[in-house]
Amino acid sequence: QVQLVESGGGLVQAGGSLRLSCRLSGRAVSSFGMGWFRHTPGKEREFVAAMNWIGGRTYYADSVKGRFTISRDNAKNTVYLQMNSLKPEDTAVYYCAVQGSGSYYLPTSYDYWGQGTQVTVSS
Repeated sequence: QVQLVESGGGLVQAGGSLRLSCRLSGRAVSSFGMGWFRHTPGKEREFVAAMNWIGGRTYYADSVKGRFTISRDNAKNTVYLQMNSLKPEDTAVYYCAVQGSGSYYLPTSYDYWGQGTQVTVSS
C-alpha cells in the first residue's frame, strides 16, 4: 500500500523559510517521479515542483523558481521542498504526489497523493 505523509507546514512571516517533508512508504522515491502541488480555495491545484526518477532532474513553476528547491533522500525515502523568501501568495495547502505517467506539471499524471500540509505566509 502506497502512503505519503507530508509534514513541515506552518505559519511564517513573509521572507521566511520552511522545509516540507514527504515520507513515502510502499514505493521507493528513487524509482518514481515525485511532485509537489499546492491548492488554495477557489483555485485549481497548482504545480509547484517535480523531480524525475532518472537522474533526478528537477522542474519548477515560474512563480517559485529561484526560491524553492525539491530534493530527495533515498535512504529515508523522503522528498523535500525547501521554500525560501516566502510570499503571502505562497499560502496554500501543499501536497506531494507519486507520478504515474504523463506530464510532470499535470495533477492527472500523479497516482498517489498525501493528505496535505498547510503553509500560511503572513505579510
